[in-house]
Amino acid sequence: MDPVANPYAPGAGRTPAALVGRDRQREAWRVGLDRVERGRTAQPVVLYGLRGVGKTVLLSSFRTAAAQRGWVVAQVEAGRGGTSSGAGSRAGLRGAIGEALHVPLVDLARPSAGRRLLAALRTALSFKASYDTAGTWNFGVDLSEASGGGADTGVFEADLAKLVRDVAAGAAEEGVGLALLVDEAQDATADELAALCAVAHAAGQQDWPVLVALAGLPSLPRVLAEAKSYAERLFVYERIEQLPPEAAVEALVAPAVAEGVHWTDGAVELVVGATGGYPYFLQQFGQECWNEAEGTTIAHADARVGAARGRAALDDGFFRSRWDRATTAEQAYLRAMAADGDAGSPSGEVAARLGRKVASLGPARASLIAKGLVYAPEHGVVAFTVPGMADFIERQPAG
Repeated sequence: MDPVANPYAPGAGRTPAALVGRDRQREAWRVGLDRVERGRTAQPVVLYGLRGVGKTVLLSSFRTAAAQRGWVVAQVEAGRGGTSSGAGSRAGLRGAIGEALHVPLVDLARPSAGRRLLAALRTALSFKASYDTAGTWNFGVDLSEASGGGADTGVFEADLAKLVRDVAAGAAEEGVGLALLVDEAQDATADELAALCAVAHAAGQQDWPVLVALAGLPSLPRVLAEAKSYAERLFVYERIEQLPPEAAVEALVAPAVAEGVHWTDGAVELVVGATGGYPYFLQQFGQECWNEAEGTTIAHADARVGAARGRAALDDGFFRSRWDRATTAEQAYLRAMAADGDAGSPSGEVAARLGRKVASLGPARASLIAKGLVYAPEHGVVAFTVPGMADFIERQPAG
């Protein structure tokens, strides 16, 4: 079939043609937007799960829902530093948030802006100065008489609180709110996580018109609790997992139907089973099956070939890129984990398989966690962050 018309979109954070199986989380976010717009508060949200389950896609749908209402929205990725190659990229989460807020604030800036919005603009300028003393912003309005500022103390928690409070107040003056969304939040530093928790807490206590959503790996709830003891009571925690069978079927079938293409029952069953319902895998396999089929039907034979090609594509990209990031010693550690599949491995068992003491493997374990290849679901246990990684490792020749 025509590859140009192929409706499937594998890729990190790419929105699928049919975003299914997440209606409850999206509705809860909509309710939160409504509550804030009516002068009430809404609890901040944490989305956590393995890679490939669609956390970033869901977080982006939150951003879109807020932006469509005219909200001031900042979506950033922790650990990357910024949204550009400028100062924000060198200043961690502080710079990322500052740069992400610049464009929406520029869109609101005008000479007739209200007092609170002008104060928010001045505070944003001071926040910019806290991480980029050489850079300047020009909002095109005279802020010499405006209040605001003071978000340049160098203490991230205090500066972020001042920024969020003032920007939210300025947004409220426009009849909207502020949405702050942080992806890969487990990669934020302890101080950055503590600041995010403190700001989300203050927003709820002081009725700021703010919605906060964080997304990350399964370790995120634990690292948040380590950053602030009250984090376990602060957020609504949503574990994002693979799609249930009926939603996985819809994710495959609905985009094809929109293009006048039909999946046979056998073809759908084969792909849903082969992917385990993981959204990223469904998109990859769906793309390959579409490209293999002819006419207007994706049959079982097409699905069989498409599944093989999809698996090869995942091996060459999704899995291989992670495997190759590990050193030889780290790959040995991963091989020892693979014997337990994706369920997780006791650290003591991994050490026993390698003929080593647990303590001696601490550096390799820490490095693998830092690289995002494994996480610790509980004390003394490690697990892969990527579904299917164990099977991939078992298929690799021993070096």
